Amino acid sequence: MLRGVLVAAGVVVLVLALLTGLLWLFQRSLVYLPDAGPVPSAADVLPGGRDVVLRTDDGLELGAWWVPGRAADSPAVLVANGNGGHRGYRAPLARALRDEGLAVLLFDYRGYGGNPGSPTEEGLARDVRAARDYLVEDAGVPGERIVYFGESLGAAVVAELATEHPPAGLVLRSPFVDLASVAAVHYPFVPARALLKDRFPVAEHIARVDVPTTVVYGSADSIVPAEQSRAVADAAARLHDVVVVDGADHNDTVLLDGADVVGATRDLAQ
Repeated sequence: MLRGVLVAAGVVVLVLALLTGLLWLFQRSLVYLPDAGPVPSAADVLPGGRDVVLRTDDGLELGAWWVPGRAADSPAVLVANGNGGHRGYRAPLARALRDEGLAVLLFDYRGYGGNPGSPTEEGLARDVRAARDYLVEDAGVPGERIVYFGESLGAAVVAELATEHPPAGLVLRSPFVDLASVAAVHYPFVPARALLKDRFPVAEHIARVDVPTTVVYGSADSIVPAEQSRAVADAAARLHDVVVVDGADHNDTVLLDGADVVGATRDLAQ
């Protein structure tokens, strides 16, 4: 009997070791879920939208959409996407923000929307800097007139950017504490903190950023638990507001272009 127990335990250990190894090897395929497109032209989905190109400091050219605001000096919203899809899926958000008079820049990370390269934490940091550079250098938007909007993984991207280039305000939609914390929810049997190549420490970054910060999340989020988004709000150095959308799950449209999301962004841009 003891031998049988030991054999069974050995099999369990072997399976767990194999599974852990596979997760380590393919982890970025689980974190990043790009859609290659095709991505339509900006003008086909966004009135007044223009196709533009962002250039990263490591030599990549990324597709993006620029939607000018109602006035020449309108505040601009830099939108950092979540880990799935491409910028086309965020067109309703851009349209709603433009209806409020705001300018909007939608872009795709490397490996998304037909862009070259493969996504990593370091790569996304380069990509979002290229997006900000476009706003400041090409579109002529002063840095103090830019609001960063980060959706889920994008919240981590803009939180890190804000530590170097503080914006007028930050909207973090469904943020997690860090990547290991949300991985532990979905893979509780894996030592995620020890294995992950990319960290995305949102709470750590936001504690260092002294700009008005609004956290928006759904109370029924099945991807990023609501308590993690609340923990990010608690960590913020300068919390402006917390907006809880009752009953909303992570990918519900009310968290894409709903009144609460749009209103929170408009509020920080004023």
